Amino acid sequence: MSDTVEATPTTGQKFTAETMGTFVLVFFGCGAAVYSGGDLVATALTFGLAVVVMAYAVGRISGGHFNPAVTLGAVLGGRLPWNQVGIYMAAQLLGGLLAGAMLFGLGNGFEGFSAEGNMGQNFFGDAGSGYAWWAALLVEILLTAIFLWVILAVTDERNEVNVAMGPLAIGLALAMIHFVAIPLTGTSVNPARSIGVGVFAGTDAIVQLWLFVVAPLVGAAIAGLTYPLLFGHGSAPVAGSGLSFGGGRKDQFVPGGYEAQWNQGQQGGWGQPGAAWGAPPQQQWGQPAAPQQQPDPAYGAPQQPAPGQWGQPVQQQPPTQPGQWGAPQQQPGQQPQQPGQGAPGHWGNPDGDDDGRTQVRRPD
Repeated sequence: MSDTVEATPTTGQKFTAETMGTFVLVFFGCGAAVYSGGDLVATALTFGLAVVVMAYAVGRISGGHFNPAVTLGAVLGGRLPWNQVGIYMAAQLLGGLLAGAMLFGLGNGFEGFSAEGNMGQNFFGDAGSGYAWWAALLVEILLTAIFLWVILAVTDERNEVNVAMGPLAIGLALAMIHFVAIPLTGTSVNPARSIGVGVFAGTDAIVQLWLFVVAPLVGAAIAGLTYPLLFGHGSAPVAGSGLSFGGGRKDQFVPGGYEAQWNQGQQGGWGQPGAAWGAPPQQQWGQPAAPQQQPDPAYGAPQQPAPGQWGQPVQQQPPTQPGQWGAPQQQPGQQPQQPGQGAPGHWGNPDGDDDGRTQVRRPD
C-alpha cells in the first residue's frame, strides 16, 4: 500500500480542471462539427471521446462536470454542495468561451472565413433545420434528463461496475445523444457549449441561445430531483446539497477514484480504494483508527477451525472423573486403577479375577 497522502484539491485546482475540461470538450466537439463538414458520426464521437479523456484526466480533482447542467443535476441529486456551484459554472462558462474564441481565431486562417452560422452552434427553426422551437425545447430537456440519469447512476456508490468504466459510460451516452439530436438542434445538453461558440456565430445564434440555456438546466433539474426519488440516495446526501441551501462540510472531498468525486463527503463511497457497497467506511487520513470489532459467528463470519481439524493441534482432554461415562468405577477406600488393568465386572476382565490372569469370554 502506498504511503502517499492524497491532498484535498483546492478551489483553484477545481476551477482549473473544469475550465480545461470544458475547453477541450467545446474545442474538439465543435471543431469536429466545423472542420468535418458536419459529419454526424465524427462529431458525435468527438464529443463523447472528449468527455471520456478529460474525465479520466481531471475527474479526480473536480469530478469532471464540464457542463453547468451536470453541476446542477449533481447538487440537486445530493452529490455536491451549493457553495461549489458558482465556482463550477463560472469555470465551465470560461472554458467554453475560450474554446469558442480559439475556434474563431483559427477559422480566420481560411481565406474568406465567416464565423456567422459556421461555428458548430446550436439552432432551431428558420436558422437551422426548421425544427419548431417547442419541439427543440422538449428534445433538449428530455436528452439532458437522460444524460443526467446516466451520470448519477454510473457514479452511484452502490453501482458495482468497475470504477474505471464510469467516464466511458458517460462519454458513450453523450455520443449516443448526439447521434439523435445533431440533425434537430445541433445537440446542446450543455449551456457552456452553446454559449461558448454561439456568441461568435452571429445574431441568429445569439437570439436563440435562451433555449439552449433553459432546456438543459430544466432537464438537469428534473433528473437531479427525481433520481433519489426513483432509486434512493444510497447514502446520506452531501451537506448543503439538494433543496437545502446550507454550506457544505469543509471535509467534503474524499480521496479516491472518479466516482468518489460524485459522492463528496460520503465516507466509504463507491470509488474509494477497497470500498464496496455495504462495506464499512474507510478510515480517513488524519482520523484515529476505529477499534476493531470481533466478527460475529452468527452472521457468517469466518471462524477458527476446531481443535482436531486438519492443520490444528489436538488438545488433550482432561481426565474423566470417576462415575462419568467411560471412567472406571471406584469404590470408597479402593486404590485407583493402574493403566492397563480392567475393572471387575467389565468386559475383558471376569468378575472376581483376583490373580490378574487375563481371561476372555463372550460378552453378555
